[in-house]
Amino acid sequence: MPDLLDAGHGREPAAARQPRVPRPRRPAAERRAGIDRRGRPEHAADRLVGRDVAGPRRRAVRRGRGHARRRAVRRPAARRRPVTALLRIEGLRVEFGDGDAPLVAVDGAGLSVAPGEVVGLIGESGSGKSLTCRSVMRLVPRPGRIAAGEIEFDGRDVLAMSAQELRDFRAHDAGMIYQDPFSSLNPVYRIRDQIAETLRVNLGVGKADARAQAVELLDGVGIRDPERRALSYPHELSGGMRQRVMIALATASRPRLLLADEPTTALDVTTQAQILALLLRLRAERAMAVLLVSHDFGVIAQVCDRVVVMYAGHVVETGPLAALYTNAQHPYTRALLESVPELESAGRRTRRPGIAGVPPELTEVLPGCVFKPRCRHAQPGCEAISMALEPVSEGHETACPVRPFAGTGSAPTARAGAQR
Repeated sequence: MPDLLDAGHGREPAAARQPRVPRPRRPAAERRAGIDRRGRPEHAADRLVGRDVAGPRRRAVRRGRGHARRRAVRRPAARRRPVTALLRIEGLRVEFGDGDAPLVAVDGAGLSVAPGEVVGLIGESGSGKSLTCRSVMRLVPRPGRIAAGEIEFDGRDVLAMSAQELRDFRAHDAGMIYQDPFSSLNPVYRIRDQIAETLRVNLGVGKADARAQAVELLDGVGIRDPERRALSYPHELSGGMRQRVMIALATASRPRLLLADEPTTALDVTTQAQILALLLRLRAERAMAVLLVSHDFGVIAQVCDRVVVMYAGHVVETGPLAALYTNAQHPYTRALLESVPELESAGRRTRRPGIAGVPPELTEVLPGCVFKPRCRHAQPGCEAISMALEPVSEGHETACPVRPFAGTGSAPTARAGAQR
């Protein structure tokens, strides 16, 4: 495995998310989707932040208006069929706005996660990673909608689930760690009470037992003196401790799938390593599959079995970790690897090249390869190619038919023995 933990990767500020307690200010811009979260309902202060379960007001996902060819065929009910993947996403399309020209944030994305597997979903901010995760939970922020595609969990159609089925799915089968733990926790409730309510609502645990289990969960995620910390408020905890609380909340019902949306963002390198080690331990103890979202290849290299690379809403490359580190075939994947800083023998950090240009806005509709404007290897005709994935080797696929790196061997930052 590439030893990238010592790279000291820079961190961007945690993505702005709409606070779920009433505040006299406008919601922050949604950086991941590229537009503001307008029109989202405020949550009353007497409810815990993040308690967003299905009910009468959260019906099955409404298919928006648009081109008929974009509309997914809805199955009559959530069915189960024999599968090898625990999670399967195919042809996912997430749009914002109605009419004939909606803004497309995720376009035809697909991936799979096997039981017990850790899959990394990587790309720059705005590439559609977080929206892909939220789509699995059917929590795409308004006015966004899932316009097309299939999402299956253990053979069941998530998009066809009824309100009760969706409630059970979120309560028992899948948990999610949100990107910013500070805004995901209610500042006016003690940590113990927030975890206890999750247990009471999702598992039907009594009040006293729920509080006792909350302390046990805090101990299980490595929080020292859990009895005292359980009585703390979120602002009294460090960033790393708040993230551990979020992990405790997300795994309280022992889900089979954990969606971790940049769980190490804004944490120092030491705390980051501890959080990643915790995720791996929980995965091993509970045979839990993990879909890990990150913009940092150093994080991906430490914990993932396979990697899915997204750019501008498209999956551009996917494959086993070692295959991407030693034989990445898409120019965007190579550019991400080249931008990872390294330490020289004297302990000095080498300066790595960045990726020229910026990702396209949602309002830009680019023909052919969406990475062409930033690609150093672009050729005439790239504007006419398909973004469909093509096989490179077993389990390794790329959306670049040009293959400028075919036969070139290791990627620039891959080290000898880049195997897990």
